[in-house]
Amino acid sequence: MKLILGIGNPGKKYENTRHNIGFMVIDAYLGNTNYQEKFNSLFIKKEIAGEIVFFVKPLTYVNNSGIALRNFIDYFHIDLDNILIIQDDLDEEFGKYKLKTNSSSGGHNGIKSIINHLNSQNFLRLKIGINNPNKKDVIDFVLSKFSKHEMNILNEMMQTYKNIIDSFIKNGIDKTMNIYNTKK
Repeated sequence: MKLILGIGNPGKKYENTRHNIGFMVIDAYLGNTNYQEKFNSLFIKKEIAGEIVFFVKPLTYVNNSGIALRNFIDYFHIDLDNILIIQDDLDEEFGKYKLKTNSSSGGHNGIKSIINHLNSQNFLRLKIGINNPNKKDVIDFVLSKFSKHEMNILNEMMQTYKNIIDSFIKNGIDKTMNIYNTKK
């Protein structure tokens, strides 16, 4: 059993904002689908490659993402090795990505919440770059919408993000990191 959680904020106000990249990737992966609600989250349960997979979009807002995740882990008995968190990353070049495990929050409040509620930082993260080149106020920046040019870049990268999810489901953490963290 695996769980893929996209970090984001619920509601129309936050659609296509930088902090919602996790929601956007999950929506792109699943296509047009009807979510169920449980544990203050929207979720879909699918069987992929013989694996039960939960796709989760917390309704707790970014800063409390750990609450929703903890509830799913406890109820369904999901191991940390079977979790992938999709997050925005201010320090990574726009649209680029990095897969990381066992690292600090890097100042991301959603990741801080997850680390706090799991009492561990040893889980896989797909960190997608949103870069803040002009060093704008962080809160204003992460809550601002992507430009048309940025959306084009994200749409081009979306297949890679989907491939990473597929690899994680089929191959787990180590092989996925070996494949997708290799610089070409």
